[in-house]
Amino acid sequence: MIPKATTSYLYDLNCPVMAPMTTGLRDDSLMTARVTSPFGSWPSPISAADVARGQLRLGFPTVQGDDVWWQETRPEEGGRTTVMRLRGGQLAEVLPAPWNARTRVHEYGGRSYLPIPAGGDYAIVFADYEDQRLHRLDPGESKPRPLTPEAAVPAGLRYADFVLSPDGTEVWCVCEGHTPDGVRRAIVAVPLDGAAADDPAAVRELVSGAGFYASPTPSPGGGHLAWVQWSHPRMPWDGTELRAAAIEDGRLIAPRTVKGGLTESALAPMWRDDHSLYVISDWSGWWNVYQVGLFGDSPQALYPAEEEFTGPLWQLGGMPYALLGDGRLAVLHGHGDQRLAVCDPETLELIDIDTPFSDWRVALSADGSTIVGIAGGPTVPTSVVRVDVATGRVESLRHELRELPEPAFLPIPREAQLEGPFGRPVHAYIYPPANPSYQALEGEKPPYVIFVHGGPTGRASSMLSLERAYFTSRGIGVVEVNYGGSTGYGRAYRERLRRQWGVVDVEDAVAAAEALVKSGTADPDRLAIRGGSAGGWTTLAAVTKTTVFKAATSYYGISDLRSFLTETHDFESKYLFGLIGPMPGFERAYEERSPLNRADHTACPVLLLQGLDDPIVLPAQSEKFAAALAEKNVPYAYLAFEGESHGFRRAKTTITCLESELAFYGQTLGFEPRDIDPIELSVGTPPTTRSAGAPPATGHHVGAPPTAGHSVGAPPTTGHGVGTPPGAARNEPGPMPPPV
Repeated sequence: MIPKATTSYLYDLNCPVMAPMTTGLRDDSLMTARVTSPFGSWPSPISAADVARGQLRLGFPTVQGDDVWWQETRPEEGGRTTVMRLRGGQLAEVLPAPWNARTRVHEYGGRSYLPIPAGGDYAIVFADYEDQRLHRLDPGESKPRPLTPEAAVPAGLRYADFVLSPDGTEVWCVCEGHTPDGVRRAIVAVPLDGAAADDPAAVRELVSGAGFYASPTPSPGGGHLAWVQWSHPRMPWDGTELRAAAIEDGRLIAPRTVKGGLTESALAPMWRDDHSLYVISDWSGWWNVYQVGLFGDSPQALYPAEEEFTGPLWQLGGMPYALLGDGRLAVLHGHGDQRLAVCDPETLELIDIDTPFSDWRVALSADGSTIVGIAGGPTVPTSVVRVDVATGRVESLRHELRELPEPAFLPIPREAQLEGPFGRPVHAYIYPPANPSYQALEGEKPPYVIFVHGGPTGRASSMLSLERAYFTSRGIGVVEVNYGGSTGYGRAYRERLRRQWGVVDVEDAVAAAEALVKSGTADPDRLAIRGGSAGGWTTLAAVTKTTVFKAATSYYGISDLRSFLTETHDFESKYLFGLIGPMPGFERAYEERSPLNRADHTACPVLLLQGLDDPIVLPAQSEKFAAALAEKNVPYAYLAFEGESHGFRRAKTTITCLESELAFYGQTLGFEPRDIDPIELSVGTPPTTRSAGAPPATGHHVGAPPTAGHSVGAPPTTGHGVGTPPGAARNEPGPMPPPV
């Protein structure tokens, strides 16, 4: 177990539910009498099991008066997501096991619950992961009752982005229908009395015709509905429309576009009054807040700045700002990390709120003078945070980490702007090895691992990560790269990746590694790269194009673009048209950039980690690459996991992956990790082919030969385990795994 740090109540001594937190200050007395030992071999109090326990995921808080709700995903319960409620200082779990509040709309889901008034209290409407139906749980009841019908295809009707109808009798939300003919989406009205559970006709369709929808938002008086829509081949950060329509007799009339277009991303509508609303648009090249009227008024930027006021719309239901009782806005803004501030639409002033949190997720809610959100910092655990702007009171209501190590074991990031090819900037966070009890051999330079986030329209954050500290506390440095294509630095920066995926991201990752070597920070012979999903793609692309890296770890990474284009889910089925080029027409680019077709150029051993239930990056992506490495006699290891999807959620999987990854780096980068069994790399032996739905054969496992009957999902006999996706807690957006 992690030894507890010296703690103090930083924010509110009277908060009854606030867990102890570290002061974030280093004790210099810990730095004396340090033992000399090679980098990578330092003992650490942070185990893989600690990281697994610390992967509690908090998301999407809601505040109403003194009540606060949020989603909570628990790895020790197999990744189940429940709903928590804080009322009168008492914390309670609203949704008991086995109910699992998780929507699969767009496969990345988002906010999966909605509190609704019920007899002086609140009921909860939620989407259950197993059947994807909406259910309602009223106060005092032990079992929810369904609100939506069963689908003809299991889990074929999915719901997300919930809002209460103006008359309070329905939930209006995005509905995604899966049929043998394809996927269709609409904004629908679901009656709260349960009439639709046995009568599908009771679900009313409000808006249809576009490919995708988000943010259905009724006006305060109930006379209008605003929403966001877009269609293939655009993604929501490419071009969306903010639409509005009048509501008459519960139906929409005269819909029109209020903001946005083919090359403008307009997101997160919020009504100012019955005739005007706020929206965040990147019309200027940065996601800024605008006020726009319904009747032809010119949009007005509230605080024009070269800063981002939101992030990419990977998940539904999160809001980057919230309306306070006095008409001001609680907003997020910044470069990369986002700070909390208050913006006054009348004076156009923006004032930062002083909190110890350096980065906030796109998930704000407000009522009166109270703001709730999810925030964290380099030495402060990610938490549900409540802020009272009237008094300045800041409370941490719930932490993702139950215990923290001594602050000296937590690396403090150095935010850097590195120079990439042609002098273009590359943003990164550099985390040097940090252990108060050990120092390296004289003259030794540390190994470094380049962390590549998913998305690729995501970003690395400076929020505390035990996964990162798992490596740095053992003497392995980490660099998290916000390569061209990342959000947080304006539209021009993220569009550097347009038709350049596999080029710009690889060049920027290599530039970060070379900058470490040039400055004398890292050992050039001990550089590794790792990433998940799109980060896994960049990892595989990098080691098949360059010789900079001596080890590579891919978590469910893409290896073959052509098959990914036809196999992946609908939301991202045309994503590659912008990242690589439209098909037909760009066949050559797809072939040339696919790591699978360049496996014979792989410069180093590769560790492949894959969930067998992944609907986004199918297991064949990793299996084919493993087979290609075997054919070329490139050392590799392949671990696959039953029951894991796109982004690993189970504690058991977390442990296996991290211990396997550490053993892999030790073997390939030339150091001996403490208390970790070595990993066995295959050379020339392909992974055993498995039939659809069957557990992987033993050839899929890395490490000592598993015992008879061993299946993926349980740790191998050597003690290796599987870990959470790299960067999951920092993407963002929210509690789901990193996107492709």
